[in-house]
Amino acid sequence: MKPFSEYMNEWLYGPDGYYAHFKAIGKEGDFYTAVSTSRFFGATIAHYMISLIKKEKLSPRTFLVEIGAHQGYLLGDMIEWIAQEAPELLETMRFGIIERFPSLQRVQKEYFKSRFGDTVVLHHYIDARQIGAKEAFVVANEILDAFPCDLVYRGKTALVDENHAIRFEGEDEQALAIAKRYGQQKGEVARGYESFAATLYEAAEKIVFTAFDYGEKEARPDFSIRIYKGHEVFPLFEEGIDLKELFGKSDITYDVNFSHVMDAFEGAGFSTAAFKTQLRALTEYGLPDLLEQLARLGDQKLYLRELNKIKTLIDPQMMGERFKLIEFHKNIG
Repeated sequence: MKPFSEYMNEWLYGPDGYYAHFKAIGKEGDFYTAVSTSRFFGATIAHYMISLIKKEKLSPRTFLVEIGAHQGYLLGDMIEWIAQEAPELLETMRFGIIERFPSLQRVQKEYFKSRFGDTVVLHHYIDARQIGAKEAFVVANEILDAFPCDLVYRGKTALVDENHAIRFEGEDEQALAIAKRYGQQKGEVARGYESFAATLYEAAEKIVFTAFDYGEKEARPDFSIRIYKGHEVFPLFEEGIDLKELFGKSDITYDVNFSHVMDAFEGAGFSTAAFKTQLRALTEYGLPDLLEQLARLGDQKLYLRELNKIKTLIDPQMMGERFKLIEFHKNIG
């Protein structure tokens, strides 16, 4: 029997794991993300980054890096907006993706080639420590929920046998200590936030890290872990669910305990700069300004089409309240 975190790691990142090879996201995939919903998601984050450069909190030589980039849409959308709002930055900035799977690196390179030709050089890294930049703006969308987690229930941790059956017979001291810290008797305990934060801290002398994900400030008192397949959601402990059949062929995720994320990053040396809903974050990052610019173009059909997409990002009943932004700084004045 193996700990659930090891089982989940194999499910997502093993040789035949779900994220080891390119998977479609959006209508043709298993789920939607903010990136697949509207290009204005990336444009708004880029607009915010440009504002930091204008305020001299970051310099024009900032390295823009995405973690967990999938095909590279988010980074591509950000670069496209930079080209519109501050094209001079394309001459001074560098762009990169942290991606450990060669198959996904190839997909990202092909995508950037088709979108930008030879005008944008894309750098790849396996580990954030390889970046070695003076300044970096690092962005991630829905990666915090993709860290393997352990499951705890009444002082025991989950073990998984060769038949994919889950039994609460483990006594992982580290997982139980984390659960105790956040008052969890039942639920998920993410593994790896601490090492991730420590590694990212070494990426540059100055860092802004922004991440969007779903979850709450405090740990949930119940299991949220679930499986996405063909836009259907299956709770992990749903009766009749076939884990053997779904293993590696579907996404498995859970709600983020952002208090754990904050503690991990602050423990690594970062300061927490912001924690807010996606609705508030995108509004404060400048989304209304971008919509106003789109309206001035005079193409009413384009404006209405994009406005409908953006509603999904900010509607409190959809992504607006459920998704959160968390932002960390290192040496940002």
